[in-house]
Amino acid sequence: MTRPVTYHRTTSIAGVNIFYREAGERGAPVVVLLHGFPSSSHMYRNLIPALADRYHVIAPDLPGFGLSEMPSSSDFEYDFATFSTVVANLLEQLGVERYALYVMDYGAPTGFRLALAHPDRVTALIVQNGNAYEEGMGDFWALTRAYWADNGPANRDAMRPFLSLDGTRFQYLTGSKDEARIDPASWLYDQLFLDRPGSVEIQLDIIYDYRTNVALYPAFQAYLREHRPPTLILWGKNDPIFLPDGARAYLRDVPEAELHFFDTGHFALEDKADEMIPVMRDFLARNLTNNSTLKKDKNHVQ
Repeated sequence: MTRPVTYHRTTSIAGVNIFYREAGERGAPVVVLLHGFPSSSHMYRNLIPALADRYHVIAPDLPGFGLSEMPSSSDFEYDFATFSTVVANLLEQLGVERYALYVMDYGAPTGFRLALAHPDRVTALIVQNGNAYEEGMGDFWALTRAYWADNGPANRDAMRPFLSLDGTRFQYLTGSKDEARIDPASWLYDQLFLDRPGSVEIQLDIIYDYRTNVALYPAFQAYLREHRPPTLILWGKNDPIFLPDGARAYLRDVPEAELHFFDTGHFALEDKADEMIPVMRDFLARNLTNNSTLKKDKNHVQ
């Protein structure tokens, strides 16, 4: 089989250079992949070609992440409301009017904010360790909740170890049953960008803003109840950050959602892609058609 080509592009959105990966045939149903913390579209490097034979796949790096521009916090508002606007503007620039969303970690509140603003545009939803329920947040969040309650220097400094190499490695390895299946380049790539001058302070601002997502959980849940998009939930069941109860909670609002647990942790795609991709392809084949995007272009992305 011919492996689909992934293109690596940069475009300006409101004066900020946004990097994105793109593959597949324009005019095919669109699948948008939204990454988590502290990653980027790099986390989808293996998934993109596994979907692009049937779908037009777009995976952006959020501002301040990966290869997207990291303007200073005095020049850019690093919050999830802005992130969702940037993604919406990117899709508009690319002529994409309808799309399925794959959301993971930070990608979940970014994607759900998109869905709240444009519910008619979301054709399907794949949630991978992306939380929208209080049940998904356990003891891991104690320090973060203290920071949300009081963003003074002491609580802000308490978050800094999580942004270190040890903290990033923890996210990739905890819960995995076979660490040899996880490429160390993944956490080293993420840490390269975290270690840029000014990055840690920006990330601390983003962590503080995450509290606004928790406040929106009822609205996210109401969207799911009202619109009932076809939903696939893929969850690393050993994730210490977002617990399995957070996955099960989706079934309250979308009872027909398909739920699959995998014996791994937070970055489940890193070591369970061989199990997850067939499930995704089956779900998308049953739920997406060529009507999923209103922009028709028979040419491949190039």
